[in-house]
Amino acid sequence: MRNSRRGEVDPFIVMDVMEAARQAEASGRHIIHMEVGQPGTAAPAGARRALAEAMEQDALGYTVALGIPELRKRIAQLYGDWYNADLDPGRVIVTPGSSGAFLLAFTALFEAGDRVAIGAPGYPSYRQILKALSLQPVDLQTSNANLLQPVPADFAELDVQGLMVASPANPTGTMLDTPAMQALIDAAASKNAAFISDEIYHGVEYEAKAVTALELTDDAYVINSFSKYFSMTGWRVGWMVVPDAHVRLIERLAQNMFICAPHASQVAALAAMDCHEELQANMDVYRANRKLMAEGLPKAGFDRFAPPDGAFYFYVDVSKYTDDSRAFAREILDEVGVAVTPGLDFDPIRGAGTLRFSYARATADIIDGLGRLERFMKARGHV
Repeated sequence: MRNSRRGEVDPFIVMDVMEAARQAEASGRHIIHMEVGQPGTAAPAGARRALAEAMEQDALGYTVALGIPELRKRIAQLYGDWYNADLDPGRVIVTPGSSGAFLLAFTALFEAGDRVAIGAPGYPSYRQILKALSLQPVDLQTSNANLLQPVPADFAELDVQGLMVASPANPTGTMLDTPAMQALIDAAASKNAAFISDEIYHGVEYEAKAVTALELTDDAYVINSFSKYFSMTGWRVGWMVVPDAHVRLIERLAQNMFICAPHASQVAALAAMDCHEELQANMDVYRANRKLMAEGLPKAGFDRFAPPDGAFYFYVDVSKYTDDSRAFAREILDEVGVAVTPGLDFDPIRGAGTLRFSYARATADIIDGLGRLERFMKARGHV
């Protein structure tokens, strides 16, 4: 049967690593998971209770395409609580995870063949979703001097119709401060390029609060998710904030592409937003794990990284040890049972010399994993 070239996208390597780790566990091995970017905790207890009650009282059929009104209103309230921003709930669209929001945003904003700038290293699915929609991702090779975040000079000479940024970023955990975010917004506007801000790691910050693009402009698409801070990865529910004039456009697309986000997940998400104590307890674990990683990775010879300001990753330059990060990651998994992600997922050009380490799991796993990594590197004479 014939097939479309739009389907010829690269694999999401971390998912392949997860499968290799699953196979190792199925054979009886104990694997430490530092590969996957998801919390080790369940959805908040209050969210699970709310859904259990709703399942007894409601058929949980379709919702309206833009999402349950109460959830949209509560999301708008979050912007007041977190950023002192007055957001109209009518601009909030509930989506089937942030991935659904990317599909809606890219479809609404761009014509086939348009060029969209994304920072490298960056979340690999941006690139692949753009390709699948007949759009052209333009990787911006970011620098260590800019904490591996894009700056206007990176695309000043390029013809692009869009710019996508992420702060805190995956895989680096670095963030854009207010002047850096404003400079990118202004640079995109000067090119009449759409500006999209991926903010799915907001809430998972340490020394400083992340800046939302909505503090600086209404002329942007802002994407967020319940996956990370709210610990609801598999529930597949996120949201997007768009300019007033784009709401009906997105609504029509959402009606036809998805009908709606999962009703059950929306019920749970609404309740999760008020589970502050449990969510902050999760953050206490991330803070402890981050400190352990910052101390333990250099002891194991992994000492070249930008300090992560948010999210739950360390993105490490290992080019002094290997020029094949995928093979190196496989050796670590096979020999000491620690699953890590090759940088090729995030940067096709420089990723052969980088690895991403996630510290979203239990602290005991992080301690065990760091010990195993040190043993692996000592056996090779690297420490």
